[in-house]
Amino acid sequence: MKKIVVIGGGTGTYTVLTGIKDDPYEVSAVVSMMDSGGSTGRLRDQFGVLPPGDVRQCLVALSDAPDLWRKLFLFRFSNGDFEGHNFGNIFLTALEKVTSNYQEVIDQASYILQTKGEVIPVTFDKVHLCATYDDGETLVKEELIDNAIHKKNKIIKAFLEPSAQANQRALKAISEADNIIIGPGDIYTSLIPNLLVTGIKEALVTTQAKIINFVNLMTKAGQSTDYSALDHLKDLEKYIGRPFDHVFINNGQINDDIIMYYEKYNEKIVKDDLPHNDRFIRTDLVADITIEKIKGDRVTRSIIRHDSKKVALAIQKLLHSQ
Repeated sequence: MKKIVVIGGGTGTYTVLTGIKDDPYEVSAVVSMMDSGGSTGRLRDQFGVLPPGDVRQCLVALSDAPDLWRKLFLFRFSNGDFEGHNFGNIFLTALEKVTSNYQEVIDQASYILQTKGEVIPVTFDKVHLCATYDDGETLVKEELIDNAIHKKNKIIKAFLEPSAQANQRALKAISEADNIIIGPGDIYTSLIPNLLVTGIKEALVTTQAKIINFVNLMTKAGQSTDYSALDHLKDLEKYIGRPFDHVFINNGQINDDIIMYYEKYNEKIVKDDLPHNDRFIRTDLVADITIEKIKGDRVTRSIIRHDSKKVALAIQKLLHSQ
């Protein structure tokens, strides 16, 4: 059975995991622990816990529990004192406060949700993401970087404050993997934070696994403004330390009304300027539905995403050809 490791944050990683969880792979998710926005950020600030949001999404994605449990862990309160909070985030926060270590939090939540695979926090250290722009400004905290849609300047350096040591389980999963998937996801707030953790880059450089990327559908204002596909790869590969072995990019149609919605935020379809060879795979990956805003959610989220079934099929075809 092939071992697949998916590295990322919340939504993009959720899409990949949802697609492949029922396929005959041994799946592990290495998850960013730098989120500081929305419900997660409030819980970090108030209780001093590790960020639960991305971990929760990956646990739910791999869950084989009854649908009610999955809905419960995704439920978001829309009013009252809990407005904006997600039940799953509160549950994981409470677990962390009553258990001796965060691995036990993961183990107990995985047991309840009957996960088909392993969710691995990239680090257990409490750190924040920082980004320095080419105008000299440095932003501290993932939330500020994620919301800096006004920034026209390019990020020239991302780093963690303080530095973080990799979870040994993450290093083991990477070293034993047959294939590693990075993306889709916001390049500087979901993907690169994992690569900044001490030990992760070194593990990626030395692993025998093939490393696969799913290029984002749209640019992200303040992070990848006007980025082409090659621009995305250049920034990611700088932090990975090696080229991707395979890169998937969407060639499916995106509706004009969706394009117009993103243009209001100075975001657009990622331009395909990739070479034409076997390393780069063009296929329809876009979901046919748009994502409605959840009542009570204070975070601005993308309305168009990769389709989990299309992603899974693309992975199947690639792995069968290896």
